[in-house]
Amino acid sequence: MQIKLKHIKLIGLLLVVVGLYSFAGYRSNLRPGTELEIKFLGDNNLYITEESVNKLLIQKYGPLKNRAKEEVVLNTIEEVIQSNPMVKNAQVYRSVNGTLISKIVQRKPIGRVEGVSRFYLDDEGKRMPLSRHHSARVPIITGKITEKTLEDAYAILEYINKDDFLRKNVIGIHLKDEDQYQLKLRVEEFVVHLGSVENLDEKFKNFMAFYVKAAKDKSLNSYAMVSLEFDNQVVCTKI
Repeated sequence: MQIKLKHIKLIGLLLVVVGLYSFAGYRSNLRPGTELEIKFLGDNNLYITEESVNKLLIQKYGPLKNRAKEEVVLNTIEEVIQSNPMVKNAQVYRSVNGTLISKIVQRKPIGRVEGVSRFYLDDEGKRMPLSRHHSARVPIITGKITEKTLEDAYAILEYINKDDFLRKNVIGIHLKDEDQYQLKLRVEEFVVHLGSVENLDEKFKNFMAFYVKAAKDKSLNSYAMVSLEFDNQVVCTKI
């Protein structure tokens, strides 16, 4: 009889504990959700602001402030934020204390196309709209804009961004025609005729060797054009 009584007490205690947890969870779900806390990761230059993220959520998802937790679908909020063309990735989760947090990674522009259409080329080679909040300091791309020339411009920019000297000094890429590409430098007046994107490594190594020698000879200002189009050669035209 005593053993049965102990079992009954144990079962009763378990039911009370389960009931308390269930009630606490129920009350927690009924508690209105808070506004989203937004954290931008990586680059401090914001192409999208907290205000624009909140406006986007209200337009496509509705306000979060007065919603119960069980009504807030985190995956859906992530999808809404990622629908913004400035966003590369977004993660939404609840912290231990119940705060709703979103970590956002923006897309990264590496070139700016100036033509009939104006847009960025991002670090994945995709078109990215300009932002009214921030203007990126990246090489300007001009000339004949086609899918082929943009693909080649991306290859050139990828190479340039791996080299500290080129990244600091190349400020423009002119797409004269397919496989006829030119570079503009920050300081020097001469135009660099790159030709096609074939053998980029060899072309840029030849250019760097020429540049170091010409800088040492103090003759950089005497050139109007430097061509890298020919195999293993640097052909220069003087002013």
